[in-house]
Amino acid sequence: MAMQLGQQIAVDFDVPARMRDGTILRANVYRPVGEGKWPVLLTRLPYGKDFPMATSILDPTQVARRGYVVIIQDTRGRMRSGGEWMPFINEALDGVDTIEWASRLHYSNGNVGVYGASYFGYTQWSAAVHQPAALKAMVPLVTWNDPLNGVMLRGGAIELGSMASWNLMMGLDVLMRRHRGDPQALGRSISMLAQEMDSLAQSGYSSLPLSEFAPFKRHDVAHYYFENLVWQIDRENNQVKSMTILGKHENVTAPSFNIGGWYDIFLKDTLDNFKIMREQGSTAEARQSKLLIGPWTHSGYSNPIGELNFGFASSAAFIDLQIDLTSLQVRWFDHWLKGIDTGMLREAPIKLFVMGANVWRDEQEWPLARAVDTRYYLHSGGQANSLRGNGLLSTESPGSESPDQYDYDPAHPVITRGGALLMTPEFRPGPFDQRETESREDVLVYTTPVLEQDVEVTGPIAVHLWASSSAPDTDFVARLVDVYPNGYAQNLNDGIIRARYRNFSKGEQPTLIEPGKAYEYEIDLWATSNVFKAGHAIRLDITSSNFPRWDRNPNTGHDIGADDELAVAHQTILHDSEHPSYIVLPVVPIVAPPTAPPPEQ
Repeated sequence: MAMQLGQQIAVDFDVPARMRDGTILRANVYRPVGEGKWPVLLTRLPYGKDFPMATSILDPTQVARRGYVVIIQDTRGRMRSGGEWMPFINEALDGVDTIEWASRLHYSNGNVGVYGASYFGYTQWSAAVHQPAALKAMVPLVTWNDPLNGVMLRGGAIELGSMASWNLMMGLDVLMRRHRGDPQALGRSISMLAQEMDSLAQSGYSSLPLSEFAPFKRHDVAHYYFENLVWQIDRENNQVKSMTILGKHENVTAPSFNIGGWYDIFLKDTLDNFKIMREQGSTAEARQSKLLIGPWTHSGYSNPIGELNFGFASSAAFIDLQIDLTSLQVRWFDHWLKGIDTGMLREAPIKLFVMGANVWRDEQEWPLARAVDTRYYLHSGGQANSLRGNGLLSTESPGSESPDQYDYDPAHPVITRGGALLMTPEFRPGPFDQRETESREDVLVYTTPVLEQDVEVTGPIAVHLWASSSAPDTDFVARLVDVYPNGYAQNLNDGIIRARYRNFSKGEQPTLIEPGKAYEYEIDLWATSNVFKAGHAIRLDITSSNFPRWDRNPNTGHDIGADDELAVAHQTILHDSEHPSYIVLPVVPIVAPPTAPPPEQ
């Protein structure tokens, strides 16, 4: 693709835009020098338009040199913009107003595209559901559509790791505004908040009760967040409704290029955003949406990821040895905003990175039509506890088998190690060796025999677990692991279910469980794409905590967040003919390359 570089760039700082209620939001504008009109690329974020994060997803100077106006705006109540910071509440209408404003700038040709990651992926969707006329295309990266499945909660458990650290980080600007006229007070408050952030992993995450979360209370930042945790699972709550895109996709008319990572905290919704728009988009353009999934984390797009080297071509800086992430986005916008035939719509709508094989591959649909949902059943002699146990995973259905048991003590939870994380620096995201975790007696380990041939697993994954507990409420956690010949245990994905919310996805209200009674729980592990190589093994870990990524269930059955007491739960995992426990893996047939015909005699 030819790139038109070399054009001089002008940068206008703190450009004001008036919202419908009179509030002024400010943006930095990067644009070509000279007379003319160009399409606009807009992003709206709460992290500071003048900070490196604002330019990390798409380089505005390079893009402006390619004939675009790039606008980076501070959202309401943040940094240089006016108004009050109320997370999520005002983003939809502010986004609509900003898109219209951008389309009418004297150097704009009226066509607007939006881009950005995470919160500023959400600001795209929240405006797009209102169908702003000037919006022609979107590139949402690593963002959500359902806040009750990855933002605030997961399976009914609280996303403590990300919510505590994110809300404290967002408090920095809150304090700067609060003490703007008093430098000494500002210095003290910032220093104290920084200490709070630095001690979160050592002590802050453990603060109880959650409804009085001390790290928030001590600084009066985000104090509202954990005060009444019941609202977080109420879809009629105003903040939850503001954050929810699910159910509103049909209003979106612009095509979206959805980008995510296998170790991203919003992987499932990135996949679903693509699938819904592709199949149910209300316009022909919306149904041309595309998907790209790398081996990436929420904020890590370069190799290595976690502990593993996925290869040079896995990096967003040189995707499949063909294109960098900025140029890929520009190629998308060139089609929709400039009318240039870049060939993108003739290419496969999906590009996935297949871990294990460490290759990029084009696909036509999600989930893959050729994948075969295959049940791998849990087996043991009644002692699957830890790596030293006798847990087995196989495709054979169980007969008469003894259950496995362990005690879950929330005072000594299983500690988070790797995965789809956005937490303090002590908890790094991505793949990490799970053997230390798997050495615990309160972790059940089920492993297949060594594989004789490669097994590819690409698609959605769920665990069906029959379990009982001595507690009226408790948690169950499942993790899929790739075991290397040397024993290295690579976590691929995981999930959690809080017993009282076991039927929440079916629209039912939370109810406590009857101690000692067996229930079938479905644990959504979201998805992955991985080739378990010959000589490796497939493993499933079952336990009851992953702290502080998810809050500890105190096992008391009391209101969520109210407890400062913790009780031990005795857990029983059943896997017999009447209570088959299993993981469903979408196994993709591996087609051998054609063999060359024998030479003619």
